[in-house]
Amino acid sequence: MPERELDRPRRTISGIELNPSYNGADLPGDFDHSQSPGKPPFARGGFELGYRSKLWRIFQLSGFGNPEDEGERIRYLLEKGETGYIMEHDRMTADHLYDVDHPDVSARSEDVGLSGAVILSVHDFLLVLDGIDIGAYFAHPGGAVPQHAPFALAGFWTAAQRRGFDISKLIGTGQSDFFLTYVGCPPKEQIPASAALRLNVDIVEFCAAHVPRWVPVSIAGYNGADSGLNAYQELAAVMSCAVAQIDAVVARGNLPPAQVAHYLSGVNFRVSMDLMEDIAKLRTARKMWHDLLTRRYGITDERALRMRIHVVTAGSAMTYQEPMNNIVRGTLMALASMLGGVQSLGVSGYDEALSIPSETAHHMSVRIQQILQEETGLTAVADPLGGSYYLEALGAELEGRAWEFFEAMENQGGFISCLDSGWIHEIAGANQIAIEEQLLTGERRRVGVDVHRIEADPFEVDGFSGVDDVYERAVERLAKLRRSRSAAAVGGALRELDVACREGNNVMPPMMEALAAEVSLGEVGAVFRGAFGQWDSPIDLV
Repeated sequence: MPERELDRPRRTISGIELNPSYNGADLPGDFDHSQSPGKPPFARGGFELGYRSKLWRIFQLSGFGNPEDEGERIRYLLEKGETGYIMEHDRMTADHLYDVDHPDVSARSEDVGLSGAVILSVHDFLLVLDGIDIGAYFAHPGGAVPQHAPFALAGFWTAAQRRGFDISKLIGTGQSDFFLTYVGCPPKEQIPASAALRLNVDIVEFCAAHVPRWVPVSIAGYNGADSGLNAYQELAAVMSCAVAQIDAVVARGNLPPAQVAHYLSGVNFRVSMDLMEDIAKLRTARKMWHDLLTRRYGITDERALRMRIHVVTAGSAMTYQEPMNNIVRGTLMALASMLGGVQSLGVSGYDEALSIPSETAHHMSVRIQQILQEETGLTAVADPLGGSYYLEALGAELEGRAWEFFEAMENQGGFISCLDSGWIHEIAGANQIAIEEQLLTGERRRVGVDVHRIEADPFEVDGFSGVDDVYERAVERLAKLRRSRSAAAVGGALRELDVACREGNNVMPPMMEALAAEVSLGEVGAVFRGAFGQWDSPIDLV
């Protein structure tokens, strides 16, 4: 190895400088050597027996094209061994709350359905869910962003009721995450972040009363990390987001802090290619969650204190050059997730940089997880890396930096203020630039991209076979919906929803009535925009 390689400092992707080796002297003086899995503060795992007691849920993101296409792919994955399913909605319509005939959507009709299925009403939910036992699987029906979440949840629950299911017995999760559209990919129109927070509070209270086994909101640190936040910033931002939501729910006086914290303890993180830092991050997240709830709210209920983690491996780590190399990347990221003690996992498809996953890529993502579960022996022991000098020292460093960043966010006025001011965007953007500079200088390298490149790609992949009729069929379904429903029922339901928005009543009961009356996605969007106005984005969206 060249001398310059031996001498140069080695750092994690978050900038933490690494020693050549670690020993007991590198651990903090107050390090607790008696920690064990399943015991507070849960750094070593939320459950005493780890995966001996229950394997993680195989939980792949899926969806494209027409509702029937999405339903077919979900059934395909369940047949291959997926143990829960995630519905993905077309982002051109869902993120904006636009019907498919909105001018901004029709202007790009050829792109409709490429980022998820076009789901415009309860009828489309029924098409997706045809042939799926709704009561048998843990479900995520979409609603990744706050303004879309009430529609997505109400649509799924209303479809379940029409199929004869009691929604009080359903298991699943919402998301309603701020990082995706308020930081990473702001749409042209969305409601203010403060209004989005209010909708999340409504969802939490509605679930407590009517869908008690459901995870109402899942904070998605993944989207913060993929937008540029490093590991300790992702940890801090997740805790700050949780504080904003816990405080907002508790302020209403209807639910105690412990119950609210339990509802919000299903959290989504990203795992990328800095494996040891990401393993340390997941372990640190559980400890920070425990410490936050005990110190700030005095919570003692272990159900609330035990963070449950879902991981999606980093799609941004996948490369379009030599895409079969991404099978290795996906496997390594899944391994890190497993060693970090996750409760559910989705592995990005090896063709992620080229298209939405083909059937073959989705199949491989499931098989990667099954091989880790069945063939490696790593499920035999809870937290097999616990006690590693390197891992424990790295976790302590991440925790210290994360609490400092958390305090900086609180000093900026808290999570919502950091969104509104653009403070968080500046930090994420600066990090993205720094990583690109490291790639340009060779400090960081990607095989097949920056080093070990070849002229011709020796690997061929099964490209995604999309559908050409998504926009036209969505327009037809929308026209049929408008012809067949009761205009009076729709008008009344939308008026009730508008009143709830403007008067501060919980929006979920009238949202359920609106979906039952067969309102469309765009009609809900019109009510929200009229009642809440539009977010004043701190960044240029042009």
